[in-house]
Formats: sequence, C-alpha cells, structure tokens
Amino acid sequence: ALLDVSPLYKYRISGRDAVRLVDRVITRDATKLKVGRVIYTPWCDEAGKVIDDGTVARLDETSFRLTAADPSYRWLALNAAGLEVAIEDVSESVAALALQGPRSRSVLEDASGEDLSALRYFSRRELEIEGIPLDVSRTGYTGDLGYELWVDAGRALQLWDALIEAGRAHGIRAAGLIALDVARLEAGLILIEADFVSSRHALIEEQLYSPFEIGLGQLVSFDKGPFVGRRALEAEVARGGPARRLVGLEID
Repeated sequence: ALLDVSPLYKYRISGRDAVRLVDRVITRDATKLKVGRVIYTPWCDEAGKVIDDGTVARLDETSFRLTAADPSYRWLALNAAGLEVAIEDVSESVAALALQGPRSRSVLEDASGEDLSALRYFSRRELEIEGIPLDVSRTGYTGDLGYELWVDAGRALQLWDALIEAGRAHGIRAAGLIALDVARLEAGLILIEADFVSSRHALIEEQLYSPFEIGLGQLVSFDKGPFVGRRALEAEVARGGPARRLVGLEID
C-alpha cells in the first residue's frame, strides 16, 4: 500500500550542537545514533510526562530530522537556549510517502533500479526515482515491512505516480489514514490522542502518562546525560515504577 503521511510535523535540527539539543529533549541516547540510522522515541516535560513521540533520523554528523504528531518548534527552540543550533520547520516543504507491505521492497527496487536488500530496519539512505532525489528510511507505522520516503513537496505527486506505476505488477493500492489506523492497532503501536494524551492537552491528572505507563519504558535511558524529565522519571523508578496500566499494553 502507498499512503500519504505528509501531515506529520517535520523539523531539521542542524549545527555544531545539534546532537546536544536532540539528546537534551528525547529520552533515548542521541549520542549513540549513527549517521544513516533512525530511532523511535518519546519526549517528556519536566514532570516526566509524555509530550509526544516520533522518529529521529541522523542525516549527517551535524543534522537530524525529527518527526512529531503535534507542533513542536517552540518547545525545541526553548530547549535550544545556549546552544549553537538551527531549527527549521520543514513540515510544508518536505512531503512523506509511506510504502508499506510485504512487496514494498520489490516495488521500491523496481521504481529505483537499486538493490535495497542491505537497508536494515530503522536505517536510511539517499535514493533517486525518475530523477527525483529522496531520502528513504526503512520505517513505518504498520508493523509490516515498509519504507518512508522523504521528498521535496513539489516533487511528491510525481513520486506518487512513479510508485503507483512500478507497483501495478505487485498489486499496489492507495490507502488512507483509517487503513493505517487498523494496521497500527493490529501491530500494537500506540497513537497520541487515541491511546494516550499529550501532557500539553491533559485536562486532569489521570490523563498524564510517563513513558513507563504507556509501554515505552524501554526507551528511557538513564545511562546518558541530563534530559528533560530525567529527575522525575528517576524518582518514579525509585518509588517502584508506575502504579497505573493502560488496557492492552504491556507495562514493566
């Protein structure tokens, strides 16, 4: 299936202190993220409650791409105080297409003429399809084999048509967000404002969740330097962990 996931908010973080900013705002260790790799991570407020979740891709030694469900520019800018870093909102200029399913690699190889067997899960590389330069990450929100294609918004329709043409022999279908929602539910992947509430939007205390309470505790690294919410999360662990559970999610 081919899906348009361009509504994601997308930010390019670059500069000498880019890795310091990313490491400061996410719960995982950004210093271990190598060029060409992608990680999934939540990020928290000072109380250790989840604000949002998304992916972080390391584009080169001094630049990253961060995706989010909600607008995050102001939050990133506030945490960039004192750092030599540039934050660019590329949500409108960069489109994203998700090519997902067991035949997705074959479609992508037919469209590009490249062998993608070496592209590992949560890795990324540059690619060209019909003269369109794009960044390809082996990521997705379906639980199946899949790729996300990051491309200049002005070339997105041309890329869509090229993939549909290359995918005809493989039974490709255009799909929408409801189909994506079914797939992610079957895969057990959580969704903000559906399975948990952002701490920004919580109306009562019971709507506030730490990563441990929504099955993301394994994505919290205490072996790294300071990050937003660390003290609160350490205190939670010291108390014996979360007292609440979400139905259907495995919680430590």
